[in-house]
Amino acid sequence: MGRPIVMRLLLALVLLLVLAPAARAGELIDRAASQLQQDNVYVDPDADPTITDDEADALRARIASEGAGPMYVAVMPGEIANETGGSARAAMAQIARGVGDPQGTYVLAAGRSIRGGSGSLEEGVTNEIIDGAIEDGGGDLDTILLDVTDQVGEAQANGGSLPGSSFPGGLVILGLLGAGGAAIAISRRNRRRREDAEFQQAKTNARDDLVALGDDIRALDLDASMPGVDPDARADYDHAVARYTEADDQWERARRPQDLAPVGEALEEGRWAMASAKARFAGEAPPERRPPCFFDPRHGPSTRDVEWSPPYGQPRTVPACEADALRLEEGLDPEAREVEWNGRRVPYWQAGPAYAPFAGGFFGGFGGGLFPGLLVGSLLGSAWSAPMAYGDYGDGGGGGGDGGDFGGGGWGGDFGGGGDFGGGDFGGGGDF
Repeated sequence: MGRPIVMRLLLALVLLLVLAPAARAGELIDRAASQLQQDNVYVDPDADPTITDDEADALRARIASEGAGPMYVAVMPGEIANETGGSARAAMAQIARGVGDPQGTYVLAAGRSIRGGSGSLEEGVTNEIIDGAIEDGGGDLDTILLDVTDQVGEAQANGGSLPGSSFPGGLVILGLLGAGGAAIAISRRNRRRREDAEFQQAKTNARDDLVALGDDIRALDLDASMPGVDPDARADYDHAVARYTEADDQWERARRPQDLAPVGEALEEGRWAMASAKARFAGEAPPERRPPCFFDPRHGPSTRDVEWSPPYGQPRTVPACEADALRLEEGLDPEAREVEWNGRRVPYWQAGPAYAPFAGGFFGGFGGGLFPGLLVGSLLGSAWSAPMAYGDYGDGGGGGGDGGDFGGGGWGGDFGGGGDFGGGDFGGGGDF
């Protein structure tokens, strides 16, 4: 009997076992399978370790941007393995059976165990991917899952195998195909390094804004601590301090561009509270709650809208502080906020897309469409209107068999090859 016929028979048998209706698996397995039918990333509220909602959103974006789909990730309590006699691998297989996508790549994080399997990757690839991600992930689940996603995307782009690995049957990738696969991998790594460098630039620039608000708060501290202070002024000051503290905490924990959006939002509200406190201390009415000055959000709340044309751009209406509004009326350039970007100083709206979430946070409380509308025709405007690859950052071990965790194992079979499903690999996992 020839190899193609044998492989087709094996494929048919495995599909019958994997996709056939099964007896009730268990509450956790059923929940994971049901949720994954609706959303390709499911995080159980009782999972430990776990990932945050923002990290789950970033993982969904990463699956799409890296071409890793169809890919399904479940982050579950370790007790899920008890529903299959202590085998996380068997739990993963039952989840995949419940989802019912034979071409999907499935990853189950159960406690500190990870199991993976794929109907579209070659035998052994899932195991290699997960083991490598655990080794490089420093024990951080989010980092591991992002790394797994990246490598699944590379394998999908490379025909189901990782660059440099062999085809089923022992054929080694040679010639242009091998060079092409290596080029894809190198391109992806270079892009991730570039994105990470741009994120670090964005984070550094965000720190400058934090420092500016902190200095403003310290300058007003003496007035706020004096006896007989207006209670409303004191409340505004305290609110500014609270928002500054929140922004600083968010900045410390930021790991991807999207994480900087709440930093910008907190800074904007803190600046408005400071402007209100200063006005009250001076016996004046607090400013109207308006968007910050577009040209430099550090100028504080805008006083009115003005018409402005960026160089080589179409006119648009933007909110401006009174000083910048008067400068425009006199035919002068506004005092724009400049940031350090790729070795030169540029207006912040000419920075790269990694800066967009932070800048957008300044205007996020005034309608989701305001900031993109202000930036039409600018670099940040382009970044905002297109699907962004950002928000896909992670920080940078294990190994073992099933019953262990994050290493080795299989689904009780491989999708072998042939039919509509190509190759297959239902094995992989380890501990982290």
